[in-house]
Amino acid sequence: MSDDTTAVAPETGASDDTSTEQVQNATETVEHWKEKARLQEKRAKENAAAAKRLAEIEEAQKSEAEKTADRIAKAEAEAASVPAKVAQALKEHLVALHKIDSEDAELFLTAAEPELLLKQVARFVGQSDKSKSNHVPSEGRTSRTPLALNGDGLEQALRSKLGID
Repeated sequence: MSDDTTAVAPETGASDDTSTEQVQNATETVEHWKEKARLQEKRAKENAAAAKRLAEIEEAQKSEAEKTADRIAKAEAEAASVPAKVAQALKEHLVALHKIDSEDAELFLTAAEPELLLKQVARFVGQSDKSKSNHVPSEGRTSRTPLALNGDGLEQALRSKLGID
């Protein structure tokens, strides 16, 4: 039995040594990867600086024609966006002028061209200006004078409608 106890004691000591080694190896591995990450970050910064410098060199080496072509392309892009900008400003002005509700404006005034936006506003304002009453303008107007209830005119009109002579 004494052999069993001595056999157990060295195993416990050995497991402590292996766990310490594993922790030490894990720490070394973490430090190794941290160092790798720092190195990669340094390289990325150097590459970004080099790319910026390369772009500057390429810009300096462009011919005058290429520079002019770039400016023309930028100007054309800006000119293409002008109608949309004008339409947006016009929309804001017309909404304020006609006191159009913001929800209605968002729903009905969707044009990106000023001409179409003006048509939309005219139609929308024209629809909302129509009176919403039950008044009939021609009601009560007759071309002839009404007949008196106790007169001969009423009797004659009745006889003619009924076909009595």
